[in-house]
Amino acid sequence: MNPPEIYNESSIRSLDWKEHIRLRPGMYIGKLGDGSSPDDGIYVLVKEIIDNSIDEFVMGFGKTIEVTIKEQQVCVRDYGRGMPLGKIVDCVSKINTGAKYDSTVFKKAVGLNGVGAKAVNGLSSWFKVQGVREGVTKIVEFERGELKHEDKEKPTELRAGTIITFVPDEELFGKYHFIPEYLQKMLWNYVFLNRGLTIIFNGERYHSQNGLLDLLTSYIDTPVLYPIIHIQDGDFEFAFTHCEMYGEEYYSFVNGQHTTQGGTHQTAFREAMIKTIRDFYKKDFDTGDIRASMVAALSIKIQEPVFESQTKTKLGSQNIEPDGQSIRNYVMDIIKKHLDNFLHMNPDTAEALLRKIMQSEKERKEWASIKKIAKESVKKISLHNKKLRDCRLHYNNHDERRYESTLFITEGDSASGSITKSRDVNTQAVFSLKGKPLNCYGLSKRVVYENEEFNLLHSALNIEEGLENLRYNYIVIATDADVDGMHIRLLLLTFFLQFYPDLIRNGHLYILQTPLFRVRNKQKTIYCYSEEEKKDAMNKLGVNPEITRFKGLGEISPDEFRHFIGNSIRLDPVILSKDSPVNELLSFYMGKNTPDRQVFIIDNLKVEDDLLDGIHSN
Repeated sequence: MNPPEIYNESSIRSLDWKEHIRLRPGMYIGKLGDGSSPDDGIYVLVKEIIDNSIDEFVMGFGKTIEVTIKEQQVCVRDYGRGMPLGKIVDCVSKINTGAKYDSTVFKKAVGLNGVGAKAVNGLSSWFKVQGVREGVTKIVEFERGELKHEDKEKPTELRAGTIITFVPDEELFGKYHFIPEYLQKMLWNYVFLNRGLTIIFNGERYHSQNGLLDLLTSYIDTPVLYPIIHIQDGDFEFAFTHCEMYGEEYYSFVNGQHTTQGGTHQTAFREAMIKTIRDFYKKDFDTGDIRASMVAALSIKIQEPVFESQTKTKLGSQNIEPDGQSIRNYVMDIIKKHLDNFLHMNPDTAEALLRKIMQSEKERKEWASIKKIAKESVKKISLHNKKLRDCRLHYNNHDERRYESTLFITEGDSASGSITKSRDVNTQAVFSLKGKPLNCYGLSKRVVYENEEFNLLHSALNIEEGLENLRYNYIVIATDADVDGMHIRLLLLTFFLQFYPDLIRNGHLYILQTPLFRVRNKQKTIYCYSEEEKKDAMNKLGVNPEITRFKGLGEISPDEFRHFIGNSIRLDPVILSKDSPVNELLSFYMGKNTPDRQVFIIDNLKVEDDLLDGIHSN
């Protein structure tokens, strides 16, 4: 038996600010990650710095923000008032220091806890801040939160503002990489939410004059059933329409912060839309019939918002301070007034909306019996024993490791067996396909319930009522790197594009990279994901190393697989480009042009460059 651990005064220690940030980064940025997911920490670091510049713009100072990212170095330059030069060190290295505690200065700012810039500083291997104010400048440099250099103030001809440059620390984030599409979406959201703001990103200009109307116009990639309805009143703005798509999709914001997990404002919006539409048509429509195929954007500005985490992805505030009015009533009153008036004044739109609701009602009733049979089928087949090897922690349970929850979709017993034996049973689940899935291009959603494979997959994901109940943050297609594996990958992509594009747009779908080669000698083993990596490994290991070509996932032993789905996992995110409408993608790759598709599959055993213009590799 081990002796009891001594517990006395010497057991107690206090961490300074940077030690705590580096020891518990999840408290400040959610998670680390390597950049393959849009909620990875490196994007939160970029966002925290830009948020400060946005707050300056909101207060009327500086209409342009310049963002430059080259490899791993990030630079954000604004033209606001500039930090008070005598307090620069405190502002970026002392927790709970900042101007945002004075609500008369920053009434509706995003960051209110004086943490953002300090977290970036503490989690960066190098961090430099330059303040320019009233013809005077000062530069301060840090390494991993430690002050290394502080210039004296000196005259300058530079325009007032703040310039922050940093490099996220590889000791914490590993071999990370920035994906341009994630950054572009973040920056577009900033300008959509701040009319008149211009952001220059690596020389490209981002600007919007029409707010959320521009946002929906930009992001909607399927035909709309009526022109987008766009309304603004005071501190609340919203826009919506219905499209030719399945599911529903929301872009919600609080003080310019993209609340990807929704919150009280989004709940209030949905409730208000249901009530207003029911009252206008004087019919008690089913909630799901109204919301089906809706795409909406909403933005609210409030003082002292309360978020459910430091990363501010879900609003928890119930009331609008300081008057105490409930967010629910505030949103309800605005939507009731303006949407009711709009529908009365635009009968063509009102008629189109009614037709869409009636069509959804008809489809729901047609599917009701099919869905009932499908659910019984799921029970009989015993999903958890035969198709799904589930994990213990899920994305919809709000556990602290929820972001790690992963579902691997595999084909064949040997591949799924290797992953099952290698996985982390707490956060990694495996769904085993039986043969190639059905090509569902052009089919109605009833196939989801009538086809056994899709029915079971759909049930495992728990997405019938939308993404709010999604059980896994990462949905990973894990197929062999050969022609058959490529075809299965395309068929699964078609399923998600056809029926659940919002799952892709919200950054949940990925392709697993597995090594093509193992190169080793008696001292070292290197796994290679390309011919180029194989050549490099051969040069490193010297004469006549042993080279193994992996033909399928089943050939990789569970012990080896543990490396590829653990901390060093390589995932290619599936990203829908703004310039690649879903309907066109599906038509070209899964339509009638079979010879073209066959040539594509043979010539492209990696999907990223050709299929979605946005599935990336390292």
